[in-house]
Amino acid sequence: MSPNELATEVANMYDTVLILDFGSQYSHLITRRIRECGVYCELLPCTQKIAELKFKPKGVILSGSPYSITDEGAPHVDPAVFELGVPILGICYGLQEIARNLGGETSLAVKREYGHAELALHPQEDHHSYKLFADVPSPTSVWMSHGDHLESPPTDFEVIGSTATSEYAAVAHTTLPIYGIQFHPEVTHSADGALVLRNFVVGICGCEASWTMSSFIDKELERIRTLVGTEGSVIGAVSGGVDSTVAAVLMKRAIGDRFHAVLVDNGVMRLNECAQVKKTLGEQLGINLTVADASDLFLGRLKGVTDPERKRKIIGNTFIEVFEQEAHKIDEVSRKNGLGPIDWLLQGTLYPDVIESISFKGPSATIKSHHNVGGLLEDMRLKLIEPLRELFKDEVRALGSLLEIPDDLVWRHPFPGPGIAIRVLGEVSPSQVEIARLADHIYIDEIKKAGLYRQISQAYAALLPVRSVGVMGDQRTYEQVIALRAVESTDFMTADWFAMPVDVLKRISNRIINEVKGVNR
Repeated sequence: MSPNELATEVANMYDTVLILDFGSQYSHLITRRIRECGVYCELLPCTQKIAELKFKPKGVILSGSPYSITDEGAPHVDPAVFELGVPILGICYGLQEIARNLGGETSLAVKREYGHAELALHPQEDHHSYKLFADVPSPTSVWMSHGDHLESPPTDFEVIGSTATSEYAAVAHTTLPIYGIQFHPEVTHSADGALVLRNFVVGICGCEASWTMSSFIDKELERIRTLVGTEGSVIGAVSGGVDSTVAAVLMKRAIGDRFHAVLVDNGVMRLNECAQVKKTLGEQLGINLTVADASDLFLGRLKGVTDPERKRKIIGNTFIEVFEQEAHKIDEVSRKNGLGPIDWLLQGTLYPDVIESISFKGPSATIKSHHNVGGLLEDMRLKLIEPLRELFKDEVRALGSLLEIPDDLVWRHPFPGPGIAIRVLGEVSPSQVEIARLADHIYIDEIKKAGLYRQISQAYAALLPVRSVGVMGDQRTYEQVIALRAVESTDFMTADWFAMPVDVLKRISNRIINEVKGVNR
């Protein structure tokens, strides 16, 4: 592997666990739980060819799946995974996949098992499988979600856990570190699930729990310098959000004046966004910033477009085009000043962006293309550099705090690359954008005044393509409707609605109706 290839793989810097995803709704939670143990891990599709892996994992986890193991076209793992010589843990479908490959038998369960179950443990203390359930009480409450079950384990496997309906709820090879469990340890419903996962990655795989943002900073700075070289320069995509801000500060620390930040005004940003970004990034954080006003170009291309996926693609492609143009201008100046050519484009892509944008053939389909990873031009001249690509949102915020970025930026709610364009349902026009922008500004202002902003993971106002009849000031109105969204999330892969206090909602509603022309509900 060349130095540049090595520099692109965070997995080569840490003890890494490989998670092979068969399409389970819980797969990303496995990733989260392992990271919470201080162990780095990566999620790849179950179709991954082991020979093509760019790193040697310390262990492998096979996820669950919505498929039945007996379905025609059901996904299957590369058998070479069993030749890696590392510990393997199969979860639910993963257990059945182990059985399928190693000679066991699976079948449809007489009774589908979904929900809580009591798992009785019976590993022997002098057996290696004891480590999997070390310090886990017996019985322990676990979460089941399966229609298939293990009919008979493969040869040389023994039972180490069972429930009232699953005789083989947990099995282990007699000599090799291969384990299968029918329950889902990654969900919080499994009382000791996090401990089971920690036992596997730390106790059995022997991973060093060294994955921290304080350790990541120095390694990432070195990786950036290796990638960019001593003469290359980077043009940065910044928006004022926490992701692009952290990426920009990291880049400035790595290569100094060879980093050039560009803010593209796409016409669908938040109220006063450009002025605020210029002040914060340029004046406070000392980043070399250029503001490119391309609002007319973006809005012109969005005219008549209602499909949200087309909006994303249009904005993504136009975004890159504008960057190419700005890069050319900056490149000329950079060369004249002896700072080297512009070769790289910085983006604040996060791990959830990557997961969302990859279509795992068979098990799952793409939910949406992400602006950062799904809307790029095929002939884009600049090479991408994404220093946050392996991080979750909470990890980025922890990194931002370590980089001494102001709290109001670190804790800013996520804002999509396509901006307000996808919060205007239907055609995007300057007047529609202005309505959504003003309503959103009022909404955020009020939840900040109420001290709720940090409790909410994301809040925004969306403009619906609906008109309703109302009465305002003794006059009939026929105007549009604003929808308010507020959610709580830790990983930005799953979310729950936020219980907004009624008095706050009343204030928000009253202000929007009175201050935003064109809205009556």
